[in-house]
Amino acid sequence: MSPQQGIFELGLGQNPANHQPLTPISFLAWAEEVYPDRTAVIHGDQRFTYAEFGKRCRRLASALRGRGIGKGDTVAIMSPNIPPMLEAHWGVPMTGAVLNALNFRLDAPTIAFILNHGEAKVLITDKEFSAVIKDALAELGRDITVIDIDDALAPSGELLGEMDYEAFLNEGTSDFDAGSDFWPDDEWDAICLNYTSGTTGNPKGVVYHHRGAFLNAMGNVAVWGLNQETVLIWTLPMFHCNGWCFTWAVTAVGGMHVCLRHLDTEKVFPMIRDHGVNLVCGAPIVLNMLVHAPDDHKVPFEQRVDVYTGGAAPPSTVIAGMERMGFSVVHAYGLTETYGPSTYCAWQDDWNTLELDARSQKMARQGVRCHTLFDQSVIDPETMEHVPADGETIGEVMVRSNTVMKGYLKNPTATEAAFAGGWFHTGDLGVMHPDNYIEIKDRSKDIIISGGENISSLEIEETLYKHPAVMEAAVVAKPDEKWGETPCAFVTLKPDAGEVSADEVIEFCRGHMAHFKTPKAVVFGPLPKTSTGKIQKYVLRDQVKEI
Repeated sequence: MSPQQGIFELGLGQNPANHQPLTPISFLAWAEEVYPDRTAVIHGDQRFTYAEFGKRCRRLASALRGRGIGKGDTVAIMSPNIPPMLEAHWGVPMTGAVLNALNFRLDAPTIAFILNHGEAKVLITDKEFSAVIKDALAELGRDITVIDIDDALAPSGELLGEMDYEAFLNEGTSDFDAGSDFWPDDEWDAICLNYTSGTTGNPKGVVYHHRGAFLNAMGNVAVWGLNQETVLIWTLPMFHCNGWCFTWAVTAVGGMHVCLRHLDTEKVFPMIRDHGVNLVCGAPIVLNMLVHAPDDHKVPFEQRVDVYTGGAAPPSTVIAGMERMGFSVVHAYGLTETYGPSTYCAWQDDWNTLELDARSQKMARQGVRCHTLFDQSVIDPETMEHVPADGETIGEVMVRSNTVMKGYLKNPTATEAAFAGGWFHTGDLGVMHPDNYIEIKDRSKDIIISGGENISSLEIEETLYKHPAVMEAAVVAKPDEKWGETPCAFVTLKPDAGEVSADEVIEFCRGHMAHFKTPKAVVFGPLPKTSTGKIQKYVLRDQVKEI
C-alpha cells in the first residue's frame, strides 16, 4: 500500500452507518414505505397493495422461521406465476434461507434429484402438479415438510401436504422485523438455487448470492427504464433465473405484477389491454406464440408495450411480426449462471431510418453489456486472446462480473472449468462487430463444419424463418462421407401452410444465402423442446443419424 493510500485507510473502517450488505429484499421495505396503497399484485380477482403484499411476505418468513428454517437451509417451491411464487422470492430469503424455484415442467425423477441435491427442508407446491410431486416424494427417500397451494384458479389436484399455504401464512406474524431479522450477514450469502436444464446427465445447481441478485435487478431497472408506472405481465416463468430478476426489479420501483397462471394467448391480449400492461418478457417461443395467435385473440391495445426476449436470437421475421402488432422488441442475452440478462441490444438513433427488415436484423443481435456486467468479450477459448471486432472471427462469448453465479453446488470440477482463465465461459460462439455489439452464431456444440468451413446453424434458421410457411425451425449437422457434415433442417410448418416440399425449402434457402450453407435435407414435423421451451438439438442430432 502506498503512503497516499494509507492515509485514506487509517481509522476509516466499515461500520453500520457506512456499509450495509446489498440484498434485493431491501426493495420490498422501500416499496411498502413509498407506495403502501399502490396495487402490487393482480391475480384473477385478487388485488394486493404493497402494504398487503409486504405483510404476506413477512408472514411467510415468520412461519418458516417458526418451523426452524434459517440461514443456509433450502426452501423449494413448485408453482406457476401466482402470488405464492412471488411471495417466496421475498419471504424465503428474509429468513436467511435459499429459495429453490422448481421448473414445473420437469419429471418426477429429476425433481426428486433436485430436492435431494439441494437438501430442501420445505416444499411449497401447487395442487396442479400433485401427480408429479407425489411421484417425486415417493422417490425422495426422506421426510420433507410439504405445504399445499390451493389456488382458486388451479385445475383440480390432490392436496399432499400437512396444510394449505394460506393457513401456513397464519402461523406467522406480519410484524417480522424488516431490518435486523432478515438482513444477510454477508452479501455473498446464497439467496437462490436454480438448476440448469442440461441435455445429458443430472442438472447443475447454480448458486446466486444477494449481491448479484441486487445488482442484476438494478441493472434491469436501468436498462429497461422501469418506474412506478411499470406493469409487467408474467409470461416469463418465475422459476427461470428467478424471472430474470424481474421478481425483485418490478418491486424495486413500485411497479405492478400481473400474474398469469398459464400462457394462453386468448387471455394474454385482453389482460394487456385491461391492466395497462407495458412490459412483457419471454423466450422467443413466447413471441412466436403471440405472433401466430389466432386473429380473434389479438385484442388491440393503446399503450406501448415493451418486449424483452432472451435465449436464442429471435428470427428477424418474428421481431417484425411483433412490431406490426404494436410491441417494441429488445433482444437480451444471458444464462442461468448470469442471473438472466447480461447483455442487451441497445437502440441506436440511426436505426430509426432503416426499413423494418433491416432494423430487425440489427435488433436480433445480442448487443452490448448491461450496466452491471463489468466485462464482456469474444475470446478464443484455446489461446484466451480476444478476437478482432470484425463481425466475422468466431470465438466464445465470455463475461465477468458481480452478476455471475457463485458456482455450481457440490460440483467443483464444473465450477473450475466454467471460470477458467478468470472468465465465465458461456459455451456460446459469436462474433464481435466493429460497433462493439456481439452476435451469437451458435452454441459450441451446434456449429456445423462442412468441408472445413464453419456454418452457423442459427444463420440457416434465420433464413428458414423467412419462408412464409415456416413457423419453427432448427438445424443440426448430418454426417456426410464427402464433406464430414452437412446441414439438416427440421421444420414445423404453420397450420395453414398447405403443401410444402423439402426441395422447395432448400431452393428457398439457396436463393437467400451461400449455397454451401444451405440444408441438404429437410424433415417436417413438431420439434422436441426442453421444459423451458428450448429446442432439443441433441434429440435432433440423434434422429439425423437415422436419415
